[in-house]
Amino acid sequence: MKRYDVYGIGHALVDMEFQVDDTFLIQAGLQKGSMTLVDETRQQQLLQQLHGLACHRACGGSAANTLIGLAQFGGRGFYSCQVAQDEAGDFFAQAMRSDGVDNQLDPPRPLGTTGRCLVFITPDAERTMCTHLGISEQFSSTQLAPDVLAQAEYLYIEGYLVSSPSGREATVAAARLARQQKVKTALTFSDTSMITYFRSGLEAITELGLDLLFCNESEAMAFTGCQTLGEAQRQLSSLAQLVGLTLGGRGAAIGYQGEWIEIPALPVQAIDSNGAGDLFAGALLYGITHGMTLQQAGHLACRASAQLVTQAGARLKAGQARTILNQQEH
Repeated sequence: MKRYDVYGIGHALVDMEFQVDDTFLIQAGLQKGSMTLVDETRQQQLLQQLHGLACHRACGGSAANTLIGLAQFGGRGFYSCQVAQDEAGDFFAQAMRSDGVDNQLDPPRPLGTTGRCLVFITPDAERTMCTHLGISEQFSSTQLAPDVLAQAEYLYIEGYLVSSPSGREATVAAARLARQQKVKTALTFSDTSMITYFRSGLEAITELGLDLLFCNESEAMAFTGCQTLGEAQRQLSSLAQLVGLTLGGRGAAIGYQGEWIEIPALPVQAIDSNGAGDLFAGALLYGITHGMTLQQAGHLACRASAQLVTQAGARLKAGQARTILNQQEH
Protein backbone atom coordinates (compact mmCIF):
# COMPACT_ATOMS: atom_id res chain seq x y z
CA MET A 1 0.00 0.00 0.00
CA LYS A 2 1.36 3.39 -1.00
CA ARG A 3 1.80 6.16 1.56
CA TYR A 4 -0.16 8.75 -0.45
CA ASP A 5 -3.23 8.54 -2.64
CA VAL A 6 -2.26 11.69 -4.55
CA TYR A 7 0.91 13.73 -4.97
CA GLY A 8 -0.11 17.12 -6.37
CA ILE A 9 1.80 19.96 -7.97
CA GLY A 10 0.39 23.41 -8.60
CA HIS A 11 0.31 27.06 -7.66
CA ALA A 12 0.18 28.11 -4.02
CA LEU A 13 -2.18 31.05 -3.67
CA VAL A 14 -3.91 32.72 -0.77
CA ASP A 15 -7.52 33.10 -1.94
CA MET A 16 -9.34 36.32 -1.03
CA GLU A 17 -13.03 35.98 -1.86
CA PHE A 18 -15.44 38.91 -2.25
CA GLN A 19 -19.15 39.14 -3.08
CA VAL A 20 -19.62 41.72 -5.89
CA ASP A 21 -22.13 42.63 -8.59
CA ASP A 22 -21.74 42.63 -12.37
CA THR A 23 -21.22 46.40 -12.37
CA PHE A 24 -18.00 45.98 -10.40
CA LEU A 25 -16.64 43.51 -12.97
CA ILE A 26 -17.52 45.83 -15.85
CA GLN A 27 -15.93 48.84 -14.17
CA ALA A 28 -12.83 46.78 -13.34
CA GLY A 29 -12.59 45.58 -16.95
CA LEU A 30 -12.75 41.90 -15.98
CA GLN A 31 -14.30 39.20 -18.16
CA LYS A 32 -16.93 37.43 -16.12
CA GLY A 33 -16.19 33.78 -15.39
CA SER A 34 -12.54 34.01 -16.40
CA MET A 35 -9.18 33.84 -14.65
CA THR A 36 -6.94 36.81 -15.41
CA LEU A 37 -3.24 36.99 -14.53
CA VAL A 38 -2.17 40.44 -13.28
CA ASP A 39 0.85 42.06 -11.69
CA GLU A 40 1.01 43.10 -8.05
CA THR A 41 0.27 46.76 -8.82
CA ARG A 42 -2.99 45.90 -10.62
CA GLN A 43 -4.04 43.60 -7.80
CA GLN A 44 -3.41 46.33 -5.24
CA GLN A 45 -5.57 48.72 -7.28
CA LEU A 46 -8.44 46.23 -7.20
CA LEU A 47 -8.01 45.73 -3.45
CA GLN A 48 -8.34 49.48 -2.96
CA GLN A 49 -11.63 49.39 -4.89
CA LEU A 50 -12.80 46.56 -2.63
CA HIS A 51 -11.97 48.39 0.59
CA GLY A 52 -14.71 47.89 3.15
CA LEU A 53 -16.15 44.70 1.62
CA ALA A 54 -16.10 41.48 3.63
CA CYS A 55 -13.29 39.13 2.63
CA HIS A 56 -12.96 35.39 3.22
CA ARG A 57 -9.31 34.25 3.18
CA ALA A 58 -8.10 30.68 2.69
CA CYS A 59 -5.14 28.80 1.29
CA GLY A 60 -5.96 28.05 -2.30
CA GLY A 61 -4.96 27.44 -5.83
CA SER A 62 -6.74 24.84 -7.93
CA ALA A 63 -4.70 21.76 -7.02
CA ALA A 64 -4.46 22.84 -3.38
CA ASN A 65 -8.25 22.87 -3.22
CA THR A 66 -8.34 19.40 -4.79
CA LEU A 67 -5.83 17.96 -2.31
CA ILE A 68 -7.72 19.48 0.62
CA GLY A 69 -10.97 18.01 -0.72
CA LEU A 70 -9.30 14.60 -0.93
CA ALA A 71 -8.10 14.95 2.67
CA GLN A 72 -11.55 15.98 3.94
CA PHE A 73 -12.93 12.63 2.77
CA GLY A 74 -10.07 10.78 4.44
CA GLY A 75 -7.57 10.57 1.59
CA ARG A 76 -3.84 11.08 1.94
CA GLY A 77 -2.20 13.83 -0.09
CA PHE A 78 1.10 15.64 -0.48
CA TYR A 79 1.44 19.01 -2.20
CA SER A 80 4.56 20.47 -3.82
CA CYS A 81 4.38 24.22 -4.45
CA GLN A 82 6.22 27.49 -3.84
CA VAL A 83 5.50 30.20 -1.25
CA ALA A 84 7.65 33.03 0.06
CA GLN A 85 9.10 33.83 3.48
CA ASP A 86 6.24 36.20 4.34
CA GLU A 87 3.05 36.24 6.41
CA ALA A 88 0.96 34.88 3.55
CA GLY A 89 3.43 32.02 3.04
CA ASP A 90 3.26 31.15 6.75
CA PHE A 91 -0.54 31.22 6.55
CA PHE A 92 -0.59 28.95 3.50
CA ALA A 93 1.80 26.31 4.90
CA GLN A 94 0.04 26.13 8.26
CA ALA A 95 -3.44 26.06 6.75
CA MET A 96 -2.55 23.22 4.37
CA ARG A 97 -1.24 21.10 7.23
CA SER A 98 -4.28 21.93 9.35
CA ASP A 99 -6.41 20.72 6.43
CA GLY A 100 -4.56 17.40 6.40
CA VAL A 101 -2.22 17.85 3.42
CA ASP A 102 1.51 17.23 3.84
CA ASN A 103 3.95 19.63 2.14
CA GLN A 104 7.58 20.71 2.04
CA LEU A 105 7.11 24.35 3.04
CA ASP A 106 9.16 24.49 6.24
CA PRO A 107 11.34 27.63 6.63
CA PRO A 108 13.64 28.98 5.46
CA ARG A 109 11.74 29.83 2.31
CA PRO A 110 12.85 32.18 -0.49
CA LEU A 111 12.30 35.92 -0.24
CA GLY A 112 9.51 37.37 -2.34
CA THR A 113 5.74 37.66 -2.34
CA THR A 114 3.39 34.72 -1.90
CA GLY A 115 0.78 34.56 -4.67
CA ARG A 116 -2.77 35.78 -4.14
CA CYS A 117 -6.00 35.18 -6.02
CA LEU A 118 -8.86 37.68 -5.77
CA VAL A 119 -12.09 35.74 -6.29
CA PHE A 120 -15.19 37.74 -7.23
CA ILE A 121 -18.54 36.04 -6.71
CA THR A 122 -21.58 37.56 -8.44
CA PRO A 123 -25.22 36.95 -7.40
CA ASP A 124 -25.60 34.25 -10.11
CA ALA A 125 -22.86 32.21 -8.31
CA GLU A 126 -20.34 32.73 -11.14
CA ARG A 127 -16.74 33.21 -10.04
CA THR A 128 -14.25 35.53 -11.72
CA MET A 129 -10.61 35.40 -10.64
CA CYS A 130 -7.79 37.90 -10.75
CA THR A 131 -4.47 36.28 -9.87
CA HIS A 132 -1.01 37.56 -9.05
CA LEU A 133 1.17 34.45 -8.96
CA GLY A 134 3.99 36.06 -7.02
CA ILE A 135 6.78 33.63 -6.20
CA SER A 136 4.54 30.73 -7.25
CA GLU A 137 5.35 31.68 -10.85
CA GLN A 138 8.89 30.45 -10.13
CA PHE A 139 7.72 26.91 -9.38
CA SER A 140 10.20 24.59 -11.05
CA SER A 141 11.57 21.06 -11.04
CA THR A 142 13.60 21.91 -7.93
CA GLN A 143 10.32 21.92 -5.95
CA LEU A 144 9.53 18.35 -7.00
CA ALA A 145 9.96 15.57 -4.44
CA PRO A 146 10.66 12.42 -6.48
CA ASP A 147 10.89 10.17 -3.40
CA VAL A 148 7.44 11.31 -2.27
CA LEU A 149 5.99 10.99 -5.77
CA ALA A 150 7.14 7.36 -5.86
CA GLN A 151 5.02 6.75 -2.75
CA ALA A 152 1.79 7.98 -4.39
CA GLU A 153 -0.84 6.22 -6.45
CA TYR A 154 -1.56 9.32 -8.57
CA LEU A 155 0.36 12.38 -9.69
CA TYR A 156 -2.09 15.31 -10.04
CA ILE A 157 -0.97 18.18 -12.30
CA GLU A 158 -2.62 21.59 -12.22
CA GLY A 159 -2.91 22.98 -15.75
CA TYR A 160 -2.29 26.54 -14.55
CA LEU A 161 1.39 25.64 -14.11
CA VAL A 162 2.01 25.72 -17.86
CA SER A 163 1.59 29.53 -17.83
CA SER A 164 5.29 29.91 -16.89
CA PRO A 165 8.33 28.32 -18.60
CA SER A 166 9.67 26.83 -15.35
CA GLY A 167 6.23 25.54 -14.39
CA ARG A 168 5.76 23.92 -17.77
CA GLU A 169 9.16 22.24 -17.51
CA ALA A 170 8.25 20.97 -14.04
CA THR A 171 4.98 19.42 -15.21
CA VAL A 172 6.72 17.48 -17.95
CA ALA A 173 9.48 16.38 -15.59
CA ALA A 174 6.92 15.22 -13.02
CA ALA A 175 4.93 13.30 -15.64
CA ARG A 176 8.08 11.55 -16.82
CA LEU A 177 9.06 10.66 -13.26
CA ALA A 178 5.58 9.28 -12.66
CA ARG A 179 5.86 7.01 -15.70
CA GLN A 180 9.27 5.77 -14.57
CA GLN A 181 7.94 5.03 -11.08
CA LYS A 182 4.67 3.48 -12.31
CA VAL A 183 2.58 6.25 -10.74
CA LYS A 184 -0.64 7.12 -12.57
CA THR A 185 -0.86 10.63 -14.03
CA ALA A 186 -3.86 12.95 -13.76
CA LEU A 187 -4.18 16.40 -15.35
CA THR A 188 -6.74 19.16 -15.02
CA PHE A 189 -6.99 21.74 -17.80
CA SER A 190 -7.83 24.28 -15.07
CA ASP A 191 -9.28 27.04 -17.28
CA THR A 192 -10.05 27.82 -20.92
CA SER A 193 -7.45 30.59 -20.79
CA MET A 194 -4.74 27.94 -20.41
CA ILE A 195 -6.00 26.29 -23.60
CA THR A 196 -6.21 29.60 -25.45
CA TYR A 197 -2.80 30.96 -24.51
CA PHE A 198 -0.71 27.98 -23.36
CA ARG A 199 -2.05 25.06 -25.37
CA SER A 200 1.40 23.75 -26.28
CA GLY A 201 2.20 23.37 -22.58
CA LEU A 202 -0.87 21.22 -22.00
CA GLU A 203 -0.13 19.18 -25.11
CA ALA A 204 3.39 18.51 -23.85
CA ILE A 205 1.77 16.72 -20.90
CA THR A 206 -1.00 14.91 -22.79
CA GLU A 207 1.51 13.60 -25.33
CA LEU A 208 3.32 11.73 -22.55
CA GLY A 209 0.12 9.80 -21.83
CA LEU A 210 -2.58 10.36 -19.22
CA ASP A 211 -4.42 7.98 -16.96
CA LEU A 212 -6.98 10.58 -15.85
CA LEU A 213 -8.12 13.92 -17.28
CA PHE A 214 -10.38 16.49 -15.61
CA CYS A 215 -12.13 19.30 -17.47
CA ASN A 216 -15.43 21.17 -17.70
CA GLU A 217 -17.62 21.49 -20.77
CA SER A 218 -16.16 24.76 -22.05
CA GLU A 219 -12.60 23.44 -21.65
CA ALA A 220 -13.54 20.21 -23.44
CA MET A 221 -14.96 22.14 -26.40
CA ALA A 222 -12.01 24.55 -26.52
CA PHE A 223 -9.32 21.87 -26.39
CA THR A 224 -10.91 19.52 -28.93
CA GLY A 225 -12.33 22.20 -31.23
CA CYS A 226 -15.45 20.07 -31.67
CA GLN A 227 -18.91 21.39 -32.48
CA THR A 228 -20.85 18.97 -30.27
CA LEU A 229 -20.25 17.60 -26.79
CA GLY A 230 -20.49 14.02 -28.05
CA GLU A 231 -17.67 14.61 -30.52
CA ALA A 232 -15.60 16.27 -27.79
CA GLN A 233 -16.11 13.28 -25.49
CA ARG A 234 -14.81 10.92 -28.14
CA GLN A 235 -11.67 13.00 -28.55
CA LEU A 236 -11.16 13.30 -24.80
CA SER A 237 -11.31 9.51 -24.52
CA SER A 238 -8.32 9.33 -26.85
CA LEU A 239 -6.29 11.49 -24.45
CA ALA A 240 -6.83 9.52 -21.22
CA GLN A 241 -8.14 6.17 -20.11
CA LEU A 242 -10.41 7.89 -17.56
CA VAL A 243 -12.08 11.31 -17.99
CA GLY A 244 -14.00 13.33 -15.40
CA LEU A 245 -16.12 15.87 -17.30
CA THR A 246 -18.17 18.37 -15.29
CA LEU A 247 -21.31 19.80 -16.89
CA GLY A 248 -22.42 22.45 -14.41
CA GLY A 249 -26.11 22.25 -13.57
CA ARG A 250 -26.42 19.08 -15.69
CA GLY A 251 -24.11 17.05 -13.48
CA ALA A 252 -21.11 15.22 -14.91
CA ALA A 253 -19.99 12.46 -17.24
CA ILE A 254 -17.34 9.87 -16.44
CA GLY A 255 -15.59 8.29 -19.42
CA TYR A 256 -13.65 5.04 -19.15
CA GLN A 257 -11.97 3.57 -22.21
CA GLY A 258 -14.45 5.36 -24.46
CA GLU A 259 -17.59 4.36 -22.54
CA TRP A 260 -19.43 7.15 -20.72
CA ILE A 261 -21.51 7.15 -17.55
CA GLU A 262 -23.90 10.07 -17.02
CA ILE A 263 -24.04 11.37 -13.44
CA PRO A 264 -27.14 13.55 -12.86
CA ALA A 265 -26.88 16.80 -10.92
CA LEU A 266 -28.54 17.26 -7.56
CA PRO A 267 -31.13 20.06 -7.52
CA VAL A 268 -29.64 22.85 -5.40
CA GLN A 269 -29.67 26.64 -5.23
CA ALA A 270 -26.15 27.69 -6.18
CA ILE A 271 -24.67 30.83 -4.65
CA ASP A 272 -20.91 30.32 -5.23
CA SER A 273 -19.29 28.06 -7.83
CA ASN A 274 -15.72 28.80 -6.72
CA GLY A 275 -13.80 25.56 -6.19
CA ALA A 276 -16.59 23.26 -7.36
CA GLY A 277 -14.50 21.68 -10.11
CA ASP A 278 -11.52 21.34 -7.78
CA LEU A 279 -13.63 19.52 -5.19
CA PHE A 280 -15.15 17.31 -7.89
CA ALA A 281 -11.61 16.18 -8.75
CA GLY A 282 -10.69 15.64 -5.11
CA ALA A 283 -13.80 13.59 -4.37
CA LEU A 284 -13.44 11.51 -7.54
CA LEU A 285 -9.79 10.82 -6.75
CA TYR A 286 -10.79 9.76 -3.25
CA GLY A 287 -13.44 7.42 -4.62
CA ILE A 288 -11.25 5.67 -7.19
CA THR A 289 -8.38 5.24 -4.70
CA HIS A 290 -10.68 3.83 -2.01
CA GLY A 291 -12.40 0.98 -3.79
CA MET A 292 -15.46 2.73 -5.21
CA THR A 293 -16.85 1.92 -8.63
CA LEU A 294 -16.66 4.72 -11.20
CA GLN A 295 -20.38 5.33 -10.82
CA GLN A 296 -20.07 5.54 -7.03
CA ALA A 297 -17.07 7.85 -7.27
CA GLY A 298 -18.92 10.03 -9.80
CA HIS A 299 -21.97 10.32 -7.56
CA LEU A 300 -19.74 11.20 -4.60
CA ALA A 301 -18.00 13.92 -6.63
CA CYS A 302 -21.29 15.41 -7.86
CA ARG A 303 -22.83 15.29 -4.37
CA ALA A 304 -19.79 17.06 -2.90
CA SER A 305 -19.80 19.77 -5.58
CA ALA A 306 -23.55 20.26 -5.19
CA GLN A 307 -23.08 20.86 -1.47
CA LEU A 308 -20.20 23.25 -2.06
CA VAL A 309 -22.01 25.59 -4.45
CA THR A 310 -24.77 26.21 -1.89
CA GLN A 311 -22.36 28.03 0.42
CA ALA A 312 -19.56 30.59 0.27
CA GLY A 313 -15.97 29.44 -0.03
CA ALA A 314 -13.94 26.98 -2.09
CA ARG A 315 -14.18 23.98 0.25
CA LEU A 316 -16.53 22.03 2.44
CA LYS A 317 -17.12 22.96 6.05
CA ALA A 318 -16.09 20.73 8.96
CA GLY A 319 -18.07 17.51 9.04
CA GLN A 320 -19.73 17.91 5.66
CA ALA A 321 -17.48 15.39 3.92
CA ARG A 322 -18.35 12.73 6.50
CA THR A 323 -22.05 13.48 6.07
CA ILE A 324 -21.75 13.12 2.29
CA LEU A 325 -19.90 9.82 2.67
CA ASN A 326 -22.63 8.54 5.02
CA GLN A 327 -25.26 9.50 2.42
CA GLN A 328 -23.20 7.64 -0.18
CA GLU A 329 -23.25 4.47 1.93
CA HIS A 330 -27.02 4.61 2.27
